[in-house]
Amino acid sequence: MQATETFSLIVPMSSAGNRLDVVLSELLPNFSRKKIQDAIKNGDATLNGKAPKIRDKVYGGENITITLILEQDYLNDAKAEDIPLDIIYEDDDILVINKPAGLVVHPAAGNHDGTLLNALLHHNEHAHLLPRAGIVHRLDKDTTGLMVVSKNLDAYYHLVEQLSDHSMGRTYHAIASGEMISGQTIDVPIGRHKTDRKKMSAQAIGKPAITHYRILDHYRAHTLIECQLETGRTHQIRVHMNFIHHPLFGDSTYGWRLKLPSKMVPELAEELRQFKRQALHAKKLELTHPKTEKRMVFECDYPEDFEKLIKIFKEDQKQLED
Repeated sequence: MQATETFSLIVPMSSAGNRLDVVLSELLPNFSRKKIQDAIKNGDATLNGKAPKIRDKVYGGENITITLILEQDYLNDAKAEDIPLDIIYEDDDILVINKPAGLVVHPAAGNHDGTLLNALLHHNEHAHLLPRAGIVHRLDKDTTGLMVVSKNLDAYYHLVEQLSDHSMGRTYHAIASGEMISGQTIDVPIGRHKTDRKKMSAQAIGKPAITHYRILDHYRAHTLIECQLETGRTHQIRVHMNFIHHPLFGDSTYGWRLKLPSKMVPELAEELRQFKRQALHAKKLELTHPKTEKRMVFECDYPEDFEKLIKIFKEDQKQLED
């Protein structure tokens, strides 16, 4: 018999005007749109106590219940592994970690073990009972920084809702290619790439995606920026920065090619060539605690390679001035 879970949710006001299945897909990101649609068709969902249709519009504030088959087959095969975690904060409800570069979040083809999920199964004895072992959002393999993980179902639902209604604040620091003059807001939809299904792209028919950024520091041919996400699309910052022709340093997937500043000394140039990932770090995380409802703010330092990259750019500027 397949395990099921019944979810009781309230439609965020920010979702007003959207279709029911679309809203549920955002509130329950660990379930496919088709699974959600099937549940609605099969009478396993209610909207304000009545049986809804997939295309019903919502207006915010409605009560939804939906019973879904838990898609945790991969958890049955996943093994708990004693993988060290850089824990920033932990209590009975949430875990905040500083993810290093190279750590994959979920098992997938080519990465069946050694992931954050494997580490969580070892760290939290109840993780196997939670959707995706409590993981509510992702960072790319080579993106570093802060992630929050739920440790029980109540916390999981609460954090997912914060992600959906954009009340969870996520601030990233990144090094972009080119000399940027001022910050701005990028409001460009993002969808799956038409020919390369592993990539995303900016496109008119994609899902809404909004990134705010401001300038933190200028270097020769590069800029340190701070990005805040209003939405949370896959590869959002990377896609948006490439869209405005300032791809992130090291991000060859989205348009970056190494262009050395003129007259850069060979030693510094060689050090730049050693940086093999996108220069993106989740610097700050703001959330409301699921139980205490206290607003919490977490920050973490740059990883060593990111810090070194900044020092190289500053040293390059200094040598040119000298």
